[in-house]
Amino acid sequence: MKVAELRDKTPDQLQDEILKLKKEQFNMRFQKATGQLENTARVGQVRRDIARMKTILNEQAAKSKSDRAGSK
Repeated sequence: MKVAELRDKTPDQLQDEILKLKKEQFNMRFQKATGQLENTARVGQVRRDIARMKTILNEQAAKSKSDRAGSK
Protein backbone atom coordinates (compact mmCIF):
# COMPACT_ATOMS: atom_id res chain seq x y z
CA MET A 1 0.00 0.00 0.00
CA LYS A 2 1.24 3.48 -0.84
CA VAL A 3 2.13 5.91 1.94
CA ALA A 4 -0.03 8.64 0.41
CA GLU A 5 -3.06 6.35 0.60
CA LEU A 6 -2.30 5.56 4.24
CA ARG A 7 -1.95 9.21 5.21
CA ASP A 8 -5.49 9.86 3.93
CA LYS A 9 -6.97 7.26 6.29
CA THR A 10 -8.27 8.00 9.77
CA PRO A 11 -6.54 6.52 12.83
CA ASP A 12 -9.43 4.07 13.27
CA GLN A 13 -9.08 2.87 9.70
CA LEU A 14 -5.34 2.42 10.20
CA GLN A 15 -5.91 0.45 13.41
CA ASP A 16 -8.34 -1.84 11.57
CA GLU A 17 -5.83 -2.36 8.78
CA ILE A 18 -3.06 -3.15 11.29
CA LEU A 19 -5.30 -5.69 13.00
CA LYS A 20 -6.05 -7.33 9.66
CA LEU A 21 -2.35 -7.53 8.78
CA LYS A 22 -1.45 -8.95 12.19
CA LYS A 23 -4.00 -11.73 11.66
CA GLU A 24 -2.47 -12.43 8.26
CA GLN A 25 0.99 -12.46 9.83
CA PHE A 26 -0.20 -14.90 12.49
CA ASN A 27 -1.63 -17.25 9.85
CA MET A 28 1.56 -17.06 7.81
CA ARG A 29 3.63 -18.10 10.83
CA PHE A 30 1.57 -21.29 11.08
CA GLN A 31 1.84 -21.90 7.35
CA LYS A 32 5.60 -21.48 7.55
CA ALA A 33 5.87 -23.90 10.48
CA THR A 34 3.87 -26.55 8.65
CA GLY A 35 5.67 -26.01 5.34
CA GLN A 36 2.59 -24.67 3.55
CA LEU A 37 3.77 -21.09 3.03
CA GLU A 38 4.30 -20.46 -0.67
CA ASN A 39 5.00 -16.73 -0.86
CA THR A 40 7.76 -16.25 1.70
CA ALA A 41 8.41 -12.67 0.57
CA ARG A 42 4.93 -11.72 1.80
CA VAL A 43 6.08 -12.18 5.42
CA GLY A 44 8.53 -9.29 5.16
CA GLN A 45 6.10 -7.21 3.17
CA VAL A 46 3.43 -7.54 5.88
CA ARG A 47 5.95 -6.61 8.59
CA ARG A 48 6.95 -3.48 6.68
CA ASP A 49 3.31 -2.54 6.04
CA ILE A 50 2.52 -2.84 9.76
CA ALA A 51 5.56 -0.71 10.65
CA ARG A 52 4.60 1.86 8.01
CA MET A 53 1.07 2.16 9.42
CA LYS A 54 2.31 2.46 13.00
CA THR A 55 4.70 5.21 11.93
CA ILE A 56 1.90 7.14 10.27
CA LEU A 57 -0.31 6.70 13.36
CA ASN A 58 2.47 8.09 15.55
CA GLU A 59 3.01 11.01 13.16
CA GLN A 60 -0.71 11.81 13.23
CA ALA A 61 -0.79 11.60 17.03
CA ALA A 62 2.22 13.90 17.35
CA LYS A 63 0.71 16.36 14.87
CA SER A 64 -2.61 16.48 16.67
CA LYS A 65 -0.81 16.87 20.00
CA SER A 66 1.25 19.77 18.69
CA ASP A 67 -1.83 21.33 17.10
CA ARG A 68 -3.63 21.24 20.44
CA ALA A 69 -0.62 22.66 22.28
CA GLY A 70 -0.27 25.44 19.73
CA SER A 71 -3.89 26.50 20.01
CA LYS A 72 -3.70 27.16 23.75
